[in-house]
Amino acid sequence: MMQQEISFWKNRNVFITGATGLLGPWLIKELLAQEANIYVLVRDLIPNSLFFLDNLDKKVTIILGDLDDLALLQRILNEYNIETVFHLGAQAIVGIANRSPLSTFKSNIEGTWNLLEACRLSPWVNRIIVASSDKAYGAQDQLPYTEESPLQGRYPYDTSKSCADLIAQSYFHSYKVPVCVTRCGNFFGGGDLHFNRIVPGTIKTILDGKTPVIRSNGLLIRDYIYVKDVVDAYLTLAQRMDNSSIVGQCFNLSTDQPFNVIQIVQEILNIMNVKHLKPIIQNNATNEIPEQHLSSHKARKLLGWAARYGVKNGLEETIAWYKNFFTKNHTVTLQEHDRFAPGNPSKGDPSRRSPSWLAPQDERPYHAHGEEKPQVSSRTIVVSNELKNETQP
Repeated sequence: MMQQEISFWKNRNVFITGATGLLGPWLIKELLAQEANIYVLVRDLIPNSLFFLDNLDKKVTIILGDLDDLALLQRILNEYNIETVFHLGAQAIVGIANRSPLSTFKSNIEGTWNLLEACRLSPWVNRIIVASSDKAYGAQDQLPYTEESPLQGRYPYDTSKSCADLIAQSYFHSYKVPVCVTRCGNFFGGGDLHFNRIVPGTIKTILDGKTPVIRSNGLLIRDYIYVKDVVDAYLTLAQRMDNSSIVGQCFNLSTDQPFNVIQIVQEILNIMNVKHLKPIIQNNATNEIPEQHLSSHKARKLLGWAARYGVKNGLEETIAWYKNFFTKNHTVTLQEHDRFAPGNPSKGDPSRRSPSWLAPQDERPYHAHGEEKPQVSSRTIVVSNELKNETQP
């Protein structure tokens, strides 16, 4: 850790949405290491999020609430003298967006404009990073995407990210709100318990001694980027925003090494020494863009950032994380993954029961980055060597 990095973040007041998703906990851990004061908005209490598994809830200030509450957002920014905002909170599951477009639009679009409006009215906020996505670009004839490529999402999730991205740009150009936008491909890393995603799902299936399953035709081309590389990019960008020429810009964050789904599965098989397994290809994915990948040339040129881990090293660390996770009696089967997927808004879901130190909450869903709506049923779950019988009527 470089001394100037420590001095930059030391005692800075940082507000993070999406703290219980995949990226949020890793970002929080690095900011804590650099001695920042961290405040997070949490809508659903997700005990199996890395945020709780790593006891980050004991090291930050938690505000219960939702991105649809503008007054609450204003209070947070002003009461805690927030200087830096990382807006990671979103409904980020494509399948949910296809089934429930209105809730996705509300979370991803209205949630973004509420936060930016609160920032506009705050006298303290001097840097904001809004997490967009490569999907904001939609399908394009020219690849890789550059920051000048038009935003033309067509499917519900893609459209929600196009809109949020443009709203962020509008707040900069219209009101000089100090915001930058990041556009990434598929994150992966330890702590992602969405086993319907290709990286954690493949790892879990192999650890179960089963054959990996690919829902698409296996030929969809995507960027994959390790969560620690993303954290490094976000912190680098935030620090560079002291330079006024950086503020208002959009940045693609990529390893510049796209993979199709079969290739990424094969990388995992190779690292886990099970090359003999042949994935089952179901070919039933819908509303998916055939090919997406990004150029990170601008980030390298203006920010001096490049992915340090890359895909192979990132996968090695990720596989090691899951092996350790399951070794510690965090028992999760593929049939049970819905119970462990974050953010279930159903009444009676044990994952929504507030710990004794938190006030009760209502039943409106808040979707942090990477959350999904699972079904809950009666079962016995082993978590950290404790046997718990959790029943849902």
